[in-house]
Amino acid sequence: MSHNDMSARSLSLLGASLLAIAGAAAGQTIQYEPTRGVPTFAVREPVLRLKPGDTVETRTFSKPGDYYNPDTAGPWPGEVGPFFLEGAMPGDTLVVRVVRLRPNREIAISNVTPGGISGVAGDSRTRLLNDPLPARRFVWRLDRVRNVGIISLPNSAVKQVEIPLRPMLGRVATAPAGEEEFGGLWPGDFGGNMDASDVTEGATVYLPVFHEGGLFYFGDFHAAQGDGEITGSGLESTADVTFQFDVIKGRRIRWPRIENDEYIMVAGSMRPLVDAMRIAYVELIEWLVADYGFDKMEAYQLASQVGVVRVANIVDPHYTVVAKFPKRLLPPRVRP
Repeated sequence: MSHNDMSARSLSLLGASLLAIAGAAAGQTIQYEPTRGVPTFAVREPVLRLKPGDTVETRTFSKPGDYYNPDTAGPWPGEVGPFFLEGAMPGDTLVVRVVRLRPNREIAISNVTPGGISGVAGDSRTRLLNDPLPARRFVWRLDRVRNVGIISLPNSAVKQVEIPLRPMLGRVATAPAGEEEFGGLWPGDFGGNMDASDVTEGATVYLPVFHEGGLFYFGDFHAAQGDGEITGSGLESTADVTFQFDVIKGRRIRWPRIENDEYIMVAGSMRPLVDAMRIAYVELIEWLVADYGFDKMEAYQLASQVGVVRVANIVDPHYTVVAKFPKRLLPPRVRP
């Protein structure tokens, strides 16, 4: 295959995400400074109105004395939004490209909360016979020049550890269907607190639109996070973020989708964990059939052999699983 052929095929595989890139060239670049955070994903008056193709340079919200206070963690500051995208209507798909995502402070907080949320110990939702773990607050230093997080471990054989930073957004969402209102800890078909570390710089996120304008929310920046988020906390910090927005008209998806250079992905959120995985794989297989021309049974077979799974979180009210399919095995898209 020639270089030109490879380039053409690569462009075709980007599919609908190219709409966001092409549209952004014709749109405005808007600087938005959040002045407050909101505690729920719901229909409310938008804080910013956009047109397809617009780029927004903004940041996650924080205020003095909140959760990120280096001395004593205060209350959660809430999420930013909603942003209203002109022309987005129920049954459409909101396209959000994460153009840039960078930490903007020198520390990150990771709390262990007794009886709070945990993937491996008793918590407020799943009672176990063992006592709750003791409270512990870990403060990580972020070296933004070297792109590493640094933690002191005074009680361990290794006294200090450095890990590479992998910036991600734990929460991206549209307003849920109907009159539903979900607290910030919830993930669902609207997105929300999925804690999927695939939502990072360079990724494109596709979200169902349930209300006019889409009503987009974001927040919960993690400088890094392991799969499962088993303590209920990543390296919680704040970030500067740049988004590009677009809309795919008349295209309905049931669950959030994510795309990067290597994979197309679907995020399913439910309890028990196996149902989250089922949701993600069913939607992924249906995506292969509808957009890439696969036979259903053959897509099922292929996904079973090459599929990749990320257990994004096992601590939220609903667990989140991300099912991935490698783009190297995709033909050009059948549907535009």
